[in-house]
Amino acid sequence: MKSQQSGFTLVEIAIVLVIIGLLLGGILKGQELINSAKVKNLANDFRVIPTYVYAYQDKYRALPGDHAAANLTASLGATATAGTGGSLGNGVIEGSWNDAETGTTEANVFWQHVRLANLAAGATTVGAGFAPTNSVGGRLGIQSGPFITGMTGTYSVCSAGILGRFVKQLDIQMDDGQTNTGSMRATQGAASPAASVATAAVTDDASYTVCMMF
Repeated sequence: MKSQQSGFTLVEIAIVLVIIGLLLGGILKGQELINSAKVKNLANDFRVIPTYVYAYQDKYRALPGDHAAANLTASLGATATAGTGGSLGNGVIEGSWNDAETGTTEANVFWQHVRLANLAAGATTVGAGFAPTNSVGGRLGIQSGPFITGMTGTYSVCSAGILGRFVKQLDIQMDDGQTNTGSMRATQGAASPAASVATAAVTDDASYTVCMMF
């Protein structure tokens, strides 16, 4: 008596393959949506920080971080810290965007001033954990003048710890699509003057700092 062999038919195999294809497509699409959301949040940082500067100037006739009489301004309160390491009231946010978060340089105190003015959320006591971060956990900051060589403008908004794949998407979305030209550029330098990195040299899984001048 012959034993009956069992197995999958071609139709059953085709159905399984279709299901696997749909699952893989869903996973890839989901990852794409997650990445797009990250880029959108990163882009929002670059857009919103200039509004802090303009809104603060409109309200107090002073520059956050450079505000000489911040502690005497009633709506800010006596806890407002005067920036150090520069000349207060000269219209320049002195210091670097990535200064130690426990310090009181004007670039660091900038965040306390805009938070006390209710323009931004976050801690108002300068110290550990004070510095803002972007949506991928990298340091976020502002300074006067360029951080990356060759850029022009009044202020640099810089955001660190951004993967190369997001760097390229950011530049396409917000500038000219070239990471070493225009008002937005990328670098791997930790101190100014930092050299920009050309788009062709940007590696998807490497970490970069992106700066935009306005």
